[in-house]
Amino acid sequence: MPSLPRRSPTAGGPPGVVLTVLAALAALAALLVSAPPAAADTTLCEAFATTTVQGRYIVQNNRWGTSDTQCVTATSSGFRVDQADGSVPTNGAPKSYPSIFNGCHYTVCSPGTALPAQLGTISRAPTSISYSYVSNAVYDAAYDIWLDPTPRTDGVNRTEIMIWFNKVGSIQPVGSAVGNATVAGRSWQVWSGNNGSNDVLSFVAPSAIGSWSFDVMDFVRQAVSRGLAQNSWYLTSVQAGFEPWQNGAGLAVTSFSSGVDTSGGTGDPGTPAACTVGYATSVWTGGFTADVTVTNTGSAPVDGWTLAFTLPSGQRITNAWNATVSPASGSVTARNLSHNAHLAPGGTQSFGFQGTYGGTFAEPTAFSLNGAPCTTA
Repeated sequence: MPSLPRRSPTAGGPPGVVLTVLAALAALAALLVSAPPAAADTTLCEAFATTTVQGRYIVQNNRWGTSDTQCVTATSSGFRVDQADGSVPTNGAPKSYPSIFNGCHYTVCSPGTALPAQLGTISRAPTSISYSYVSNAVYDAAYDIWLDPTPRTDGVNRTEIMIWFNKVGSIQPVGSAVGNATVAGRSWQVWSGNNGSNDVLSFVAPSAIGSWSFDVMDFVRQAVSRGLAQNSWYLTSVQAGFEPWQNGAGLAVTSFSSGVDTSGGTGDPGTPAACTVGYATSVWTGGFTADVTVTNTGSAPVDGWTLAFTLPSGQRITNAWNATVSPASGSVTARNLSHNAHLAPGGTQSFGFQGTYGGTFAEPTAFSLNGAPCTTA
């Protein structure tokens, strides 16, 4: 099966170089599998292999620009690049983007994520990242922020924001330099362009940044102010990793955290009110339906919810209602639709799905709402 890109190549050569992306999403979807929970030091060598770390983030190998081997090892707090064979010209796209992310990327969603979330509902999106660099490679260390007019959980989004923490070699972002800006208390060279698939707004640090904690929304507001997004759009994922052109073994993300606060600034990022989940089923030979009721048992409202749970082995969802539920098996996340995003204190929202199963039928044993555990009714 041919290797297809998991993300659009978003850095490249001199202004005027047009980077194109193969958008064969149907074939790509066939390549994707549910991301299994990772033990410490899980090694990924397949081009688009993924796994879960910290119980809430996805590490992806994400190699598309070369057939040479790339292997990354997911650790308890991030990942490292152990093997990065091959090279590509520095005036074109990079060969890969090994990374860790919170949110949804090409149908893979991190467990319990609050993303996609509408920009106008997000008061802050705190994040922290630490990198480990090498000198014998050509690469950038990029923190990616993806925005789209819809809560899209597959394919390429409309606008990408790249924060270059470091760059080594004669590489440069997509488009051309459009000036300088101070964002989140730091000075940046700003680049803007389009790679043939999406708009790209890049912020390049004048010198390498090894670690930093900041608010993703500071950069999102820059995109809005420059006409590259609107407050009605959605933040779909945030990602931290590397774009190598030559070599890259030894590069590492040593720590990563990402949260989203839609509570108006009064609560902890990504932490909702207390919750209870009711799970009622109707079961027949080889099939079942599940009606799920989520109750906010806390004192603060929840605007925008995601319910994460794991389907028992052998079960697969065939259709769902009143929520977007993905993937079809394994670690599953259900996301609200526009009409049922609000959970008032003491209020409930319900959704359901139909599925198939093999062997003995069982029900999920644990649920979490926006990353916080729920009790079961």
